Amino acid sequence: ATKKLAYGVNTIKFSARSPARGSFVVIRRWFNYMRPVNVGVIGLGTVGAGTVDLLSRNSAEIARRAGRNIRVTQAAVRDMSRSRDCQVSDIDLTDDPTAITTNPEIDVVLELMGGEDEAYEVVSTALRNGKHVVTANKALVATRGNELFEQASQAGLVIAFEAAVAGGIPVIKVVRESLAGNKIDGLAGILNGTCNFILTQIHEQGLDYDAVLAEAQRLGYAEADPFFDVGGVDAAHKLTILASIAFGIPLDFSSVYIEGIEQLRYQDIIYADELGYRIKHLGIARSDNGHLDLRVHPCLVEKDQLLANVSGVMNAVRIRGDAVGDSLLYGAGAGAKPTASAVVGDLVDVVRTLTSDPGNRVPHLAFQPHQLADPKMRPITEISCAHYLRLTVRDRPGVLADVTRILGERHVSIRVISQKGFGDEQGVVPVVIVTHDAKEADIADATKMIETLEAN
Repeated sequence: ATKKLAYGVNTIKFSARSPARGSFVVIRRWFNYMRPVNVGVIGLGTVGAGTVDLLSRNSAEIARRAGRNIRVTQAAVRDMSRSRDCQVSDIDLTDDPTAITTNPEIDVVLELMGGEDEAYEVVSTALRNGKHVVTANKALVATRGNELFEQASQAGLVIAFEAAVAGGIPVIKVVRESLAGNKIDGLAGILNGTCNFILTQIHEQGLDYDAVLAEAQRLGYAEADPFFDVGGVDAAHKLTILASIAFGIPLDFSSVYIEGIEQLRYQDIIYADELGYRIKHLGIARSDNGHLDLRVHPCLVEKDQLLANVSGVMNAVRIRGDAVGDSLLYGAGAGAKPTASAVVGDLVDVVRTLTSDPGNRVPHLAFQPHQLADPKMRPITEISCAHYLRLTVRDRPGVLADVTRILGERHVSIRVISQKGFGDEQGVVPVVIVTHDAKEADIADATKMIETLEAN
C-alpha cells in the first residue's frame, strides 16, 4: 500500500510490504528537515554585523536557495555594552564563545572574530561538538587549516572559508569546483585592497607613501598598525590558501616568500609609468617542472594587462588552467557587504550539505585528503624573473660602467637603463634599470656589490 501525506507543497511517501514478502521501513526525519537551521555568530564587528544584516534583509531569497530557513539565534561579542550595526533584538548575546560552540541547539557556527589562537580553539570546540563552521579568517586557515580540516573530516563536518580570500570574489569555489577539470599552471592576483589603494593613490594623487598610508588609515582601509597589510602578510595568507586548492598540496604558510610595499616611493611609480608599467603588489603561485614557487611582492605589470588597471581597494585574481586558459576574477576584496556575501554563500552551501553523505562532499582543499601531494618548493633565490632597480649614485664618469660591469659578472642582462635628470646639489642622481630575466640570487649578489661602490 502506498499513500502520500501532504504538508503544504511538500509530500512524504510511505511504502510498506507484507511480512510474508519481507519488509522495509522508510523513515523521513520530517521535523528535523523542516525546522530552521540555527546559527551562532562569534564576532559582531564589520563582517559579523554585515552578515547578520544580510541574512535578515534577504531571508526569503536565501531560504529559497538553501531549502530551509536560516536564523541567527545567538552571538558572542567582546563588549556587551557596545551598540551594533545590525538588529540584535532577537539574538541571544553572550561574551562567552563557548556558550555557542557547546550549545546543542546551534547547527552552524560562524567564526568571524579574527586572530589565530583563540579562533582555533573556537573552531576546534565547535567541531568537537558536532557543528559545521563557516569562517572568514584567512590567518587561521593558512596557519592551522591542516589540523582543523583533518578534525572536521574525521567528524564528518564542513569548514567553509570562501570569505577568507578576496572578500566577495568567489575565487575558492571557482578554483575548487568550476576548474576541477583543469591542471592549474599558475595564478597571480591583487589580494590586498589596502596595498592596492595605496599604490593607486600614489600614482593618481602624486603623494608619497607615508601621506597615502595616513589617508588609508583615516578611511578605515588600513589598521593603526598596518604591518599585516603593507608588509604583505595578509596577501601571503590568502596565497597559501589559493595555492593549496590549486595544486593539491597541504597548507604551508612558511613556504611563501614575502615582501611588502613599505620601500616604494612616488618616483618608483613615475619611473615605472614612463617605462610602460604599473606597480602592483601581487601574490604569485607557479608550477614549473614539478616545482612550485609561492611569493608575494611588488611587480611591474604592463599597462595593457587587466591586472594593471585594477585600482583602489578592488581585488583581482588571474588563474591559468591547461584547458580553460586564462580567467580573471575581479571584485571587492573587503568590506562588510562583499565579505558578508561570501559568508552567507558558504552558509547556504553548508545548509545544503546537512542531509548529504559526508563522503561525497566537496573536499576542503579541493583534492581528496589522501591525495594531497608532497610539493617540491622552489626557494626564492632560484626564481628567475625580470627586475626593476632604482639606484642613487654620484653623477660622475665611470659610475654606470661599474654598475653594468657588476651586473654582467653576476649574469644579469640589462633591458633598459635610464639616468633620471642631472645631479642635485650633492651631485646625486637616480638611475633606473630594468633587467631581463635573472635569478634572484644573482640580483641579490649584484645589489650587495653595487652598494659597496664609492660612487653610491
